[in-house]
Amino acid sequence: MKRPEVTTEQGKLSGSVATDFSGKKYLKFQGIPYAKPPLGELRFKAPLPPEKWTGILDATKEGSPCYARHLIKKNIIEGSEDCLYLNVYTRTLLDKHLRPVLFWIHGGGFRTGSGSAEMYGPDFLITEEVVIVTTNYRLGFLGFLSLKDPSLGIPGNAGLKDIIMALKWVQKNIHNFGGDPNNVTICGGSTGGVAVHLLTLSPMSRDLFHKAIAQSGCAMSPWAQTRRGVEKIAPIMNLEGSSERTIYDHLMQLSVENIYNIQEKFAMIDVENGDRNIGFVIEDPLDDQSFLVEDPFDIILANRFKSVPFMTGYTTGEYIPFFLYFDKKLSKTCENAVHWSFGFPRPSEDLQLAAKSVRKFYLNTEDLMGVDIWGKNIICGDSNFLFGIYQTVTNQCQLSKFPIYLYRISLETRLNFYKQIKSPSVPGCFHYDEIGYLWKNFLTPKIRSGSIEDISIRRFVRMWANFAKYGNPTPDENDKLLNVTWKPVTSKDLDILEIGNDLVASKCPEIDRMMFWDKLYKESPAGRKTRPLISKI
Repeated sequence: MKRPEVTTEQGKLSGSVATDFSGKKYLKFQGIPYAKPPLGELRFKAPLPPEKWTGILDATKEGSPCYARHLIKKNIIEGSEDCLYLNVYTRTLLDKHLRPVLFWIHGGGFRTGSGSAEMYGPDFLITEEVVIVTTNYRLGFLGFLSLKDPSLGIPGNAGLKDIIMALKWVQKNIHNFGGDPNNVTICGGSTGGVAVHLLTLSPMSRDLFHKAIAQSGCAMSPWAQTRRGVEKIAPIMNLEGSSERTIYDHLMQLSVENIYNIQEKFAMIDVENGDRNIGFVIEDPLDDQSFLVEDPFDIILANRFKSVPFMTGYTTGEYIPFFLYFDKKLSKTCENAVHWSFGFPRPSEDLQLAAKSVRKFYLNTEDLMGVDIWGKNIICGDSNFLFGIYQTVTNQCQLSKFPIYLYRISLETRLNFYKQIKSPSVPGCFHYDEIGYLWKNFLTPKIRSGSIEDISIRRFVRMWANFAKYGNPTPDENDKLLNVTWKPVTSKDLDILEIGNDLVASKCPEIDRMMFWDKLYKESPAGRKTRPLISKI
């Protein structure tokens, strides 16, 4: 079969043919450069538009991911600085009717991961006749170094600006792949979900997408944001007390391997204060090239976010992988469960009082050492995941012109992503487990027709694709596969879709716990600085 060819603004490229979950053929175009390689003087800086090429670009292999440790295979470090590539998957190039576009943003804590088919194979989602785009972006220091000195031109959020550049490429080129540039849904999980929500808040991206799905992460997720400056980097480089220019000049002379070694010396989560060392920042409002210049909550409360159909949700075991796989020392005390974003000084009497409130509400012990992993998951999952999502939906639903859909995933099968790694006996659906139902990955087992895995895949991709097509995940009341009407959140009811072995429309079962955190936040230093919350739910 002749290799498919497409002409983009940068030049011609040729792809390959593959077979999807249902046995039908689709087209793959991989390793497409969407920006100029961020090398040399472009290291750490905002991306520039892609350059044109001559001849026909071979788009049968994926481009390099960003230099980082593999998301799951922790003994492998892969990639390079030249990493700004995306992949496009489409059913056909010949259809006269342009199809909805699903633009995927991978997770990984802004420090690992890629858009690779190893993790995000399109074989499931492509069955619902959408055009799929997966993308790489810069990670770690390469994508999120933030300097306060404006003369250096590195305010931060370069990795998020990479994603915007990829969305601009989509607007200019996706019609050549059969995709509709006027119907683009951004979708992502974990920090990818954070990126999705941030894109709805950033003035840089307002005209680049039309719907949004944020899975297990949002701009209010406290673990996704960090502070600007290099105070923590300088001591590691033996440059404590040096100017930012001195530190920048030193970093520019280092190899990417040495930069990564410096980055690795940071813990994934600072156990002492819960602060992140790598994440998005609030930039100074210097020009129209700033990604984010206000606190996300202020943008929401002032109704300055992009109003689009929005879907978000969480799993029942959001925090369990962090205990099992990353750091078993996390959150030993209730003080650490009260995140730094609440604004309590550490240590302080006010923080101790807040922690006492947590202990009184959740358990009868002074710390978390005697609490089983599920109990820890409830406390830390509520603080780090559910409450931020709750803040988002309860406030935005009253201001948005479009519906907001909320889900809760309790489904447990052989496809739960993290459970395939170590098969723990802990119950629940873990953080990022839903990936196994949307994307074929290197852990996907053989799927028997008619099994719960088979049915669940078809349900997930149908709802996600419906949302991309119509802005409603369950538009057809007669759809026997779904057999449910998913109601959007309103100011009176926190409606939710429970995704388990069955699909059940219900009310949020964690509402009392969210009200507890809502009250604690309002009484915190951060909450007192904010305008009164709109939420009355």
